Amino acid sequence: MRVLVVENYDNTWLGQVETALAQAGAEIDLCRAQRGDRLPAGANDHDAVVVLGGGQNALADAEHPYFPRLIDLLRDFERQDRAVLGICLGSQILARAFGAENHIGTASEFGWHEVSLTEAAKADPVLGALPVAFPIFQWHDDTFSLPERAVRLATNAATENQAFRIGRATYGIQFHFEADQALVRRWNAAFASYIGERHPDWLERFEGEAGRHGPGADAAGLTIARAWVKAIRG
Repeated sequence: MRVLVVENYDNTWLGQVETALAQAGAEIDLCRAQRGDRLPAGANDHDAVVVLGGGQNALADAEHPYFPRLIDLLRDFERQDRAVLGICLGSQILARAFGAENHIGTASEFGWHEVSLTEAAKADPVLGALPVAFPIFQWHDDTFSLPERAVRLATNAATENQAFRIGRATYGIQFHFEADQALVRRWNAAFASYIGERHPDWLERFEGEAGRHGPGADAAGLTIARAWVKAIRG
């Protein structure tokens, strides 16, 4: 199993997705697109693709001119029925690739928040084993409309489209299910000044929030990661 991972921002990391891929014996090809690594021309050499998050928005082609090529690549993976996973910014780019409208600065969430599964998610092979509602880590300002071919899988009051699926195994997930408590701690350090400006009490609140919500979020996130990896080969 060979998986392409597209990084859009430094210090994002794969978190629980890396754990699940390692458990499945997957080979990971990391493309640091934000640093100028060239994207593959198509999906032929990989069984799946993961597109990670970032601080930019999904319409920032001028600053990130590889975005249109990434969109074409995601369409090719879906066209060939190869598994796709977009997380946070990755989900926003994926939604754009399939005709959705991106809404910039209209849906801000940070920290652990609850999301709920839709009725359609109950039979979904990736999200169907989760509780109807669960806490999960969020860090985003933007959102998107639901792509025309997509099935909404998860939602909450702040962000209607928290997760969707197109076809068999193309998933856009707005929330950071890959971010277990260990990864959030790494983000606290890597992005300390940015977080401090926008959420000045976060570090004081962190341990309490982690204690209340972290175990449930970690369990849900690893369940999602393992189920998506299982879906790579159908």
